[in-house]
Amino acid sequence: MLNKWLFKNIDNSALIVFRIIFGLLCFLESIGAIFTGWVKKTLVEPQFTFSFIGFEWLQPLPGNGMYYYYVIMGIFALLIMVGYKYRLGVICFAIMWTATYLMQKSSYNNHYYLLMLLSSIMVFLPAHKYASIDVKLNPKLKSFSMPRWCRLVIILQLFIVYTYASIAKLYPDWLDTSVIEILMKGKARYILVGDVLQQKWLHYILAYGGIIFDGLIVPLLLFKPTRKYAFIASIFFHLFNSFIFQIGIFPYLSLAFTLFFFEPKTIQKLFLKKKPFYNSDELVIPKLKTPLLALFSIYFLVQIGLPLRHHFFEDNVLWTEEGHRLSWRMMLRSKSGITSYRIENKDSGKSMVINLDDYLTSKQKRTASTKPDIIWQFSQHLKEKFQNEGQNIAVYVDSKISINGKSYKTLINPEVDLANVTWSSFKHSNWILPLKED
Repeated sequence: MLNKWLFKNIDNSALIVFRIIFGLLCFLESIGAIFTGWVKKTLVEPQFTFSFIGFEWLQPLPGNGMYYYYVIMGIFALLIMVGYKYRLGVICFAIMWTATYLMQKSSYNNHYYLLMLLSSIMVFLPAHKYASIDVKLNPKLKSFSMPRWCRLVIILQLFIVYTYASIAKLYPDWLDTSVIEILMKGKARYILVGDVLQQKWLHYILAYGGIIFDGLIVPLLLFKPTRKYAFIASIFFHLFNSFIFQIGIFPYLSLAFTLFFFEPKTIQKLFLKKKPFYNSDELVIPKLKTPLLALFSIYFLVQIGLPLRHHFFEDNVLWTEEGHRLSWRMMLRSKSGITSYRIENKDSGKSMVINLDDYLTSKQKRTASTKPDIIWQFSQHLKEKFQNEGQNIAVYVDSKISINGKSYKTLINPEVDLANVTWSSFKHSNWILPLKED
């Protein structure tokens, strides 16, 4: 029964069209990052970057290296789109995107994480078996079908993303629209819609509409009677996000996912009219069935488990950030901080307050003022810098944080030397003080 459910061949029109759109969007994301100045601000201008802890060895290339890096990544995306040396293109893109994702956290975004996962999944999908240069060069590759699991892995990944995004919104500051109100205040000058975005009734629609959309969109797309209406809602939802929040390719990538929910014959008639429609009950059990099942079982267990890990840390994840990343906690809070770093020479007893402008870009200063892991990393960076100058220092941090416009409270124990404490990814850091509720 499991074999028939996973390995029965179905028409591959959705996957073929998705590959073309996916490659195009990855190309636009790569090249767009250069022309919008994202690469310059995030990877070229900073003296150093805040890598994911454990990946400090991943640092941007010097000089103009990161511009060339993104051009090469864009070329690999084009290979995916046209289906030329597809496996090479998608493997190289996945590796390069993952590396650039892990080498900096100042511009952390759940969508970047999703693209990392998706490009890795695409490595295993036979998305080049039709409408590709690979097929023209080697006609034996041509196929009108794919195993059903190729569709299921995409749908399951989406279900995990949307479900956790919906659940994460079920907390007081979202439900009373405080978060939405703060987000919309920054859009007040938008032409035509700026004033409307400040209306309380709209905030309630956006807050509760977001919960309902994220929680129900996948089931509604799967259910044929509601599919058309869910698709229309998706268009409105993602285009609204694209216009208001300007989050690059990802609203359009999200719309491309809906290809996997429609009937293959519909996709074939709309986009691949010359392609014969595959309609057979062929069942092909791959030789590597067991390793394949094991790999994807482990992958999805990790995907289900990671967003739950914050429950095993003390205090509120909105405050400590422990377990926040890789958990689909999207645009859930507004956070501001007033943070100062004081270094003390252990030998002379002299101390001085660090001028953050001497070390960090404006974006880095914001993260180094509010996020405990980055505060710890910057403390380690200061320790290393002054050690290289022959000084043995301690780093003390005074950090006051406001979440969702509430009163400022002390985040970091100012008496703890952060330069000489170790980081643990699996337990609460005691130097992060508990949140004292109003």
